[in-house]
Amino acid sequence: MSETLVRLQLPDGSVREVEKGTTLREVATSIGARLAKAAVAAVVDDEVQDLTRVAERDAEIRFLLDKDPESLDVLRHSSAHLMAQAVKRLFPEAKFGVGPVIENGFYYDMVIDRTLTPEDLEKIEKEMKKISSEKLPIERKEWSRNQAVEWSREIGDEFKEELISAIAEDEVISFYTQGGFTDLCTGPHVPLTSFIKHIKLLSVAGAYWRGDENRPMMQRIYGTSFFSKKELDAHLEWLEEVKKRDHRKLGKDLDLFFFHQHAPASPFFLPKGAVLYNLLQDYARELYEEFDYQEVVTPQILHSDLWRTSGHYDNYKDDMYFIDSDGGEYGVKPMNCPGHMLLFGSKVRSYRELPLRIADFGRLHRFERSGVIRGLTRVRSFAQDDAHIFLAPEMIGDEIRRLFQMMRTTYEGLGLEFPPMALGTRPEKSVGSADLWEKAEKILHQALVDHGEPFTVNEGDGAFYGPKIDFPVKDALGREWQLSTLQLDFNLPERFDLKYSAADGTTQRPVVIHRAILGSLERFLGVYIEHTGGNFPAWLAPVQVRVLSMNEEVAEYARQVGQTLKEAGFRVEVDQKSEKLGAKIRAATLLKIPYLLIVGAREAEAGSVAVRVRGQGDRGACPLDDFVAELRQTVDARR
Repeated sequence: MSETLVRLQLPDGSVREVEKGTTLREVATSIGARLAKAAVAAVVDDEVQDLTRVAERDAEIRFLLDKDPESLDVLRHSSAHLMAQAVKRLFPEAKFGVGPVIENGFYYDMVIDRTLTPEDLEKIEKEMKKISSEKLPIERKEWSRNQAVEWSREIGDEFKEELISAIAEDEVISFYTQGGFTDLCTGPHVPLTSFIKHIKLLSVAGAYWRGDENRPMMQRIYGTSFFSKKELDAHLEWLEEVKKRDHRKLGKDLDLFFFHQHAPASPFFLPKGAVLYNLLQDYARELYEEFDYQEVVTPQILHSDLWRTSGHYDNYKDDMYFIDSDGGEYGVKPMNCPGHMLLFGSKVRSYRELPLRIADFGRLHRFERSGVIRGLTRVRSFAQDDAHIFLAPEMIGDEIRRLFQMMRTTYEGLGLEFPPMALGTRPEKSVGSADLWEKAEKILHQALVDHGEPFTVNEGDGAFYGPKIDFPVKDALGREWQLSTLQLDFNLPERFDLKYSAADGTTQRPVVIHRAILGSLERFLGVYIEHTGGNFPAWLAPVQVRVLSMNEEVAEYARQVGQTLKEAGFRVEVDQKSEKLGAKIRAATLLKIPYLLIVGAREAEAGSVAVRVRGQGDRGACPLDDFVAELRQTVDARR
């Protein structure tokens, strides 16, 4: 075979021989004109490449059409460039940072002389559609480092120059040009700007260059794009539902929590929010009883020597708060585990105590950067349903199965599906020997295999002290949230020299499982508010029942109904305002109260209530005692 030919195997098993250096577009054309016109990009072996790339070696190849899942990222990557080109036309002074694809869309960071407005986004979007209609070819170029630096200086963009300087010496420096616009990029991109038709710019926000609050503030434009108008319209409807369910909005509307500048990223829970918070803790404590946990209370501030022993000082210091006191340095705890190591080691332990399951709702503090904080889902002050399980190595398999069952029970009580699982392996920053890590990873992998359900492996995603299993929960809108986790740790017991007396009289080293099921209570509440849209199940609702009096003549009966419910242990409010009944119903509906009881002269005479159920409407009259019994059954069953 000629050295100038390469063999390309197609999905149907057939092979095409082409000259080395043939573009992938030319390969597609050789297969058929329709394919060449419709192809978005190609997958060469496992790498997605645009059609300007050339065939360089024998490989498997398939061409991507708009229906292929990989194509959407290519489209959105190209959409970010199209947006940058439109911005440059409208704001010639603009300088650009990075413009990656993200979940459900893309963004581009830029510096412009003035703050962008919603009206500016409309103008940029209009210009994008104009460029799309120009059908500009999108072409790839490779330049030397000197050429690349010269280009960045010629356009006066120090951000691009910094990005170029960060590229490794042995890496190719590639650029893409469409019309008069050129941008640094690895690709891949669609063949023509006309592929990008169904686009929407969504918002603009501030973002520090490279996420560093000490670097320049940039403006970040978010957008999305699809191959069809139908998909775009459906996504925009979904975004409207996301806005309606935003826990920050609902937290204000339902009077649950607020934030204040004097305590950045640290929520204040109002009375109704505190009810939710405490009920979640009570729910966790019920499960602690069932699954044999003991709750402890540990200090929030501990000497830095402890954090050095645990490894947090070397691996987590940038995310911690420190204070100087009594001539020493102390760290505010971001995690409970080092304190629990001290607790286990505070006395001689016997194998008879194992597994020892220690739970802790202690306050934790982590320095989250201002660019990533978001309502309750990313805060600096929080508590977890956190626990550490000290056990003998031979107990690990049974304990993990027990944890899976505990998690399933927890989710069922909250109306959530048991999530899929992901194994996180050793990260770059870690403590402990390779042998211990390999042993722990094998144990968790086998536990997942034994569980019998599909799981994924996230390389390098473990905690710095051990591999972990994460449980990404899907909410009602199909979004994934990381809540539950368990981590298998051979390292901290060794670093703290923990021991127990075994049955044969020898001294042995315990293993620790770190685990949280709800995770951060703050984060869980943020996710759960959005999952339910604020329509909490009756057992968890801050106000379970509101009694509405139809007129002043039945005000006393309304109070009696409220008192009966309160004595039965329910959270109840009585609305006796001199407003029309319709206004009272609307007000209570906006607060998403599960049950409204309407009382008038007829109900007062019969000792009954007219029941209105959230989401179901009027249920008609019901004896008060019967309603109390029904509500008790519903709440107790957590339906």
